[in-house]
This record gives sequence, structure tokens and C-alpha cells, in this order.
Amino acid sequence: MLNRRGVCYDVGHVMGINWRPVFDARVVHRELEIIRNDLHCNAVRIGGRDLKRVTTAAEDALAQGLEVWFSAVAWDRSPDDTLAYIEKAAVEAERLRLRWPDRVVFVIGQEFTLFMQGIVPGKMLMNRVKNPAFRESLMSGRHNAPLNAFLARTAAAVRRVYNGPLTYASLPFETVDWGPFDTVGIDHYRMGPAKERYVEMLEPLFATGKPVVNTEFGMGAYVGADEKGMLANLGGMVDVKTLFAHALPLVGRLVRPRLNGRYVRDEELQARSLTDTLAILDGAGVDGAFVATFLHAINPYDEDPLYDLDMSASTPVKTLTGGKHGTTYPDMPWEPKASFRAVADYYGAQR
Repeated sequence: MLNRRGVCYDVGHVMGINWRPVFDARVVHRELEIIRNDLHCNAVRIGGRDLKRVTTAAEDALAQGLEVWFSAVAWDRSPDDTLAYIEKAAVEAERLRLRWPDRVVFVIGQEFTLFMQGIVPGKMLMNRVKNPAFRESLMSGRHNAPLNAFLARTAAAVRRVYNGPLTYASLPFETVDWGPFDTVGIDHYRMGPAKERYVEMLEPLFATGKPVVNTEFGMGAYVGADEKGMLANLGGMVDVKTLFAHALPLVGRLVRPRLNGRYVRDEELQARSLTDTLAILDGAGVDGAFVATFLHAINPYDEDPLYDLDMSASTPVKTLTGGKHGTTYPDMPWEPKASFRAVADYYGAQR
């Protein structure tokens, strides 16, 4: 049985644009209530860049009885800037932990090889991924030494201000020294080549003797989503130029974000993938799992497949636009997908 039955919850990750442009504490409260009562989660991994947002949502989740994995992140910064940000986040996490002992886990960061400068060459994420040195580094394992040096330095700094359990959300190709951490975390997607070796890739983590948690997994809701590997999905389905143009003041209203090709929506494929993955993880003996991500505000649903950005989102709910509200939850600007019901049934059976 999964001890942590979780979902990732985005309060505003930022990469060029804010992934949750509007933060309404009342909406957040209601969504966390639905996550606890209807999705049957007992844990939530709260992520985003703005520490006030992360702390506000975390406080609300804790008050509702959820365990919080405090996962504030600032992407594409230097190691020194990243560490300074993490230390500030750890202070906030400790303040919450003192009020709710045993219900806060601090995630010191996420996939630093991809999302931080200094491990592999490149100032921005896509610069790093497209750099020929990136793949060579992964093949040789050269990225692991600078990664572990930064993790050790960061864990030591965090321990000076935070006294609760500590983890890191790693990539499958990061060989982490888990010594400084209480729980082993891995963002592990069961797609593409990883499908056949999914549990096998977890075996070195179980060998640490520490609890292993899948800190993030999911899949889009379109035909063929299960055939693409995680790195292939970094290329994305969304026409990024239209997405960024839409975010511009004034002129953005004239640009409609679209997909970069023709795709076929398949919610049932996403639902099956999530429950199959949960069953596999459960059988393998992981301590917990977090479905990614509850809601992605900048990837809304549309009846026209060309503009149905939700197909690319590994979310159990689809965001609605134009002031529309759902029928299942008339007070919310989204509607559950088939994967919401599938995950709710799986988690509900384990309570």
C-alpha cells in the first residue's frame, strides 16, 4: 500500500511566463479540499517560484490535514543564486513544520541537471538540452560529480535552518548520493523506452535502504503519448511562439496559443497509464507517488484539436477558458478528466 498518495500542485512555476498567472487563495483552498476529499490524496507536493504563494498553499493544505512536500523552485539560476533561494524556502518550511510536526517534507530542488545552470553547459533549459555536450554528459555520467557537490552543499545549508525530513526530486539519469537525505525522490515517468525497464530503474534506489517516493509522474491525454520518452517530451506539443506571444500585454489578445501539429485526444489512455503506473509502483514497494500535475492553467482545453493545449498536459483536470466553469464542480474553472476518476478510485481503495 502507498503511504503517500499524492498529487503535484502548481502555484506558479515560472519559465519565461508564469504557469499560473492568477493566484486566488479561495480557489486554492477549494482545490486542495477537492484533492483531499474527492481525489483521496493524503499528500500534496506544492511547487512554484513565489515563496509567498507556496507558503500560503502549504499552510492551507496542512490545515486541511494533508502532508505537504514543500517544493519551491527557481529555475535557470546559477548555483549560488539557487542556494540562496533554497535557504529562504527552508526557513518558511521550518516555520510550518513547527506548527505541524511530522507533516512537512522539504524538497530541496528538482532535476538540477536540467533546471539549474552549472551542471551542464547552457544558460537556459533548452540551451542545455540542445547542447551536444548534454547527451555526452549523460552517457558518461560526468554531470553527477558537480550535481552531488551542489546537493551536499545545499543539504548542509538547509539543515542549519530546517529540522524536518529532507529529499530531492531527482532524474532517472542522475546518480545521487542519498546520504544527506531522509527519503529518496525520483521524477519517474513510464513512457517511451523507460516503460520496459521502469521498475528495474528503481532498484538502485531501493538499495539505499531509505523510503523511495516517485515525486512526479504522468502522461498527456493524446494518442501516442505513451511512446514518447521524457526527454522527447521536452520538445513539447505546444507552439511556444504563440504561447509566449499570447502572454504579451495588449497584442497578446490577438494571438491564440496552438499546438504544433495535429493530435488526437485520448483521455482513457492517460487514465489507464496513471492507474497502471500506480499499481506497478505499489507492487514494487515505493513509499509514495505524486501524480503530475493537478492543474496547468496555461494549457487549457478546447474543442478544436489544434487549440486543445490540454492534450499536452499530464493533469487529471482540464482548464476551461472564457469564464466557463465545470459541471462536476460548478464553482471551479475546470472539469475532471477520466484520469481524475481513475486516480480517485485507486487512492480511495487504499484509504
